[in-house]
Amino acid sequence: MTVNVDTQSLIASMRDVVGQAYLLTDKAKKQPYTKGFRFGAGEALAVVRPGTLVEIWRVLKLCVEADVAVIMQAANTGLTGGSTPDGKDYDRPLVIISTMRIDDIQLVDNGKQIVGLAGSTLFGLEETLAPYGREPHSVIGSSCIGASIVGGICNNSGGALVKRGPAYTELALFAQIDANGNLSLVNNLGINLGSEPEEILSNLENKRYKEADVEHPDARASDNEYDERVRDVDSDTPSRFNNDGRRLHDASGCAGKLAVFAVRLDTFPIPEKKQVFYVGSNDAAVFTKVRRDILSTFKNLPDSGEYLHRDCYDVSKKYGKDMFIVISKLGAKFIPKLFAFKRKFDAFTDKLGFLPNKMSDRVMQYMSYIFPNHLPKRMEEYRDKYQHHWILEMSNDGVDEAKAYLDEFFKTNEGGYFECTEEEADKAILHRFVAGGAIGRYHVMHSKEVGAMMTIDVALRRNDPDWFEVLPKEIDDQIDTKLYYGHLFCHVMHQNYVLKKGADAKLLKGKILETFDARSAEYPAEHNVGHEYFAKDALKNFYRELDPTNSFNPGIGKTTKLKNWAEHDGGCCGGHH
Repeated sequence: MTVNVDTQSLIASMRDVVGQAYLLTDKAKKQPYTKGFRFGAGEALAVVRPGTLVEIWRVLKLCVEADVAVIMQAANTGLTGGSTPDGKDYDRPLVIISTMRIDDIQLVDNGKQIVGLAGSTLFGLEETLAPYGREPHSVIGSSCIGASIVGGICNNSGGALVKRGPAYTELALFAQIDANGNLSLVNNLGINLGSEPEEILSNLENKRYKEADVEHPDARASDNEYDERVRDVDSDTPSRFNNDGRRLHDASGCAGKLAVFAVRLDTFPIPEKKQVFYVGSNDAAVFTKVRRDILSTFKNLPDSGEYLHRDCYDVSKKYGKDMFIVISKLGAKFIPKLFAFKRKFDAFTDKLGFLPNKMSDRVMQYMSYIFPNHLPKRMEEYRDKYQHHWILEMSNDGVDEAKAYLDEFFKTNEGGYFECTEEEADKAILHRFVAGGAIGRYHVMHSKEVGAMMTIDVALRRNDPDWFEVLPKEIDDQIDTKLYYGHLFCHVMHQNYVLKKGADAKLLKGKILETFDARSAEYPAEHNVGHEYFAKDALKNFYRELDPTNSFNPGIGKTTKLKNWAEHDGGCCGGHH
């Protein structure tokens, strides 16, 4: 059954709230919001871009009254289409509410915590905290350039930081629709802001609260138990993954089943001393041993440990070069502007009809050939010498602990390491940072010779010794190129497969996921189920509890898109269990 909606009346009412310039109904103007960063696309009745929290609330009220579905969208940098519409089989019109105009970040307790509003970003958070000698709960990941703070919380994003675990908080301000279709505002921020919804939202946005109004409840503002989980190297379960019921709470892991206005998070002191060690080996078992030793015997956990296979190193070097140069010369904060320009450029060239798709990528790739090699000499020597590369970052007392261990370890084990200079460290980390985008670029540039591309992030058991994948021959024979990188200490691996022409991507992905099932791995590990993966029971039940009418982001995790969780004819949507 399709719900009847007076769409023109709704559009006019939303326009009255946000203004003509911020209500998009033209298909071309909607496309940056209706199409995923790397996956997924669908239609929306309108895209609304409110400028205040109160405007979000008023638009939400109109949508609930009109009985339309809502997708809350921040930076739209996800890889699994989880913040965009998916296909056409909805029973109600969809409205996308983009929050990116509302990017304020407020400091709590002299920067020991922050409140991030709906469209605030990790780039903005790093800049805000730097003068206070603090840093965020997460660092920006290569796959999610320009990512939002709230989006990270809603998707249980993992990131590279070994000590801090997935983005998580129990302190949030959000709107929820109950089983009777009533919209309410829930203030679990731990800040006294008043009693009425618009009063609460206005007081927060305009910082009309005093220090005395800020409470410090027992509720967590970060995953303060992750360091214990990641150290348990003998456990037969992964350390972090999307379906982990221990880390599903209100906004955390909600995947857009709530309308989140703000989250409150811990921040962390910037270390006084840091050192990056560049480690290489040709034997995956060597890295298994190092990982287990460091996690189980060191007094100090690493800050991060980013893995890159030689093939991925090569692709990142050639196809991530332009992004590397842009970030190193202009800074990471320039990237969202670059991405916005790329989208506009591609939309223009697509209209011309005679040019290949992703034209901006092709132009930037050819321009990158002008520049000389950008990678340090010692990294290049390790590239020739070793197939496995590991960027190990330690801080404070952990620096001397790691140096003493590595010196002793490589006296009797295959492989080696060197201590990076500050310039080498920055370039090694940036080289790993651009890998995700470089793989997409590689596929664009080789699209005539190869088949589809698949990206899977998988959380391996903490006690799994075989972290480096060896696929069965019948699967491997259908793959043109395998590109691996990941967060090796957390045992979260990003597996990228470029298939041969003619290979059945859907069938092959199912077979690869079966190999993960056989190893008791979990997926996705940190990119949200989106519209690519089946939400397991813990996650699906959480979604239903948060959103009993299925009005926010319907269809997420291959669940039904219908109102009140009614099933489509023929049963629930498919998906890999």
